[in-house]
Amino acid sequence: MMNGKQDVSQTGAFATTVAYVAQFYPLWFTYNQSRFATHNRLVGPDRVTPLYHIVVAINVDTLYASTFLELAAEPVVLTIPETQVTYSILTLDPYCDIFNSGIPAQTPGTYAFTGPGYQGTVPNGITQVPMPLNSCVLIFRADKYSSTGEDQIAEAEAFRKSLKLQTLSDYQANPDGGEALILPEVAFAIPYKTIADNLITRAPITFLKELQTAVASANTPPMLPAVQRLSEHFDTLFGDGSANQGEFRAGARAGHELILDRYLTHTDARKNYWITFLNIGDWGDQVVERSAITEFIQYGNGRSTAAYYHAFKDETGTPLDGDNGAGYVLTFSAEQIPQAKRFWSVTAYTPESIELIANSANKYEVASYEPGLQKGPDGSISIYIARELPAGVPQANWLPVSHGRFNLMLRVYGPTGNVTDDYVPPGIQSN
Repeated sequence: MMNGKQDVSQTGAFATTVAYVAQFYPLWFTYNQSRFATHNRLVGPDRVTPLYHIVVAINVDTLYASTFLELAAEPVVLTIPETQVTYSILTLDPYCDIFNSGIPAQTPGTYAFTGPGYQGTVPNGITQVPMPLNSCVLIFRADKYSSTGEDQIAEAEAFRKSLKLQTLSDYQANPDGGEALILPEVAFAIPYKTIADNLITRAPITFLKELQTAVASANTPPMLPAVQRLSEHFDTLFGDGSANQGEFRAGARAGHELILDRYLTHTDARKNYWITFLNIGDWGDQVVERSAITEFIQYGNGRSTAAYYHAFKDETGTPLDGDNGAGYVLTFSAEQIPQAKRFWSVTAYTPESIELIANSANKYEVASYEPGLQKGPDGSISIYIARELPAGVPQANWLPVSHGRFNLMLRVYGPTGNVTDDYVPPGIQSN
């Protein structure tokens, strides 16, 4: 039913609403984020702490610069400077499906993004980059540390600030314009996931009206016929939202529960209760999974760039809780330590909003690049997850949490070697 192919044009309000929410849920996020974000100008936060809410599961390993590209009016010119810093470029459609921008990795130059209807030419010395849509997302991530653990934060910051993005007409007027804007973190504090969750729980009719606006916007990519029929059928049934409100409320909540369940149950004891998806950003007709990623790892990279493993439970299947005695330990044997071209890291998040956990140490990750990270005599690495630094544990091996439930995410940027599709991180043990 939820694969985007079945024709639901004859179903009732409840079933249609479930299908509608499952199909279009990501558009509520990207549409509303785009209303308050920059267009055709890269922007990033001056820092990332628990105040950063705009995107769930933010990482603290890289420096971000992102924007919403709008290409209907004219091309947009991107200038990438030379750098020794490793960085990645991610381009996504409004559903957060990934497509290849066509810009070679680690390649400086001047590029012109052009929309699908563009018939003109770009100036000499600029490489044209045809894009499949007029509205899409562009994200740069620059590594704070090298693959060998060398601090390159200053170089990464200089690279981020030197990125330039502006319309072609602005570029022709001033090729040196369009520098990335680095804004105070408070500009990234809108908690979209929390807003969506609360609306669906408390005001589902309002949420459906907002989702309807997002679906009807010019940002939405062209729909397949069956998806178009679903949208039109929902519009016909829903009208102004005044009739059959009980069915629509129940349908919106059921659609949301389906999305949550599809993510949170995507694991079992054989995987040590770690959740991972192999097809992030390349969903095909798996629209519920696509919506689930929006809820838990919006703007995630494809598997070849980053592998994500998310745990809400320890190795016994018990929810992770900061009030659990002396905390937890996650031990990678020498053979289990993730092999990465860039780095691996473990980050803790709050249970519902998937935001960084405030702690007095202002420490939010344990990572392969972390200065002072210690191995055991057998080559293993143990990460201690607790409210306070356990006695005898190096601070680099400690991941602070707070009271109550939490979850952990293991990221492997540039997965290689032992991080195959079958890789399973070790179980999280009570300490």
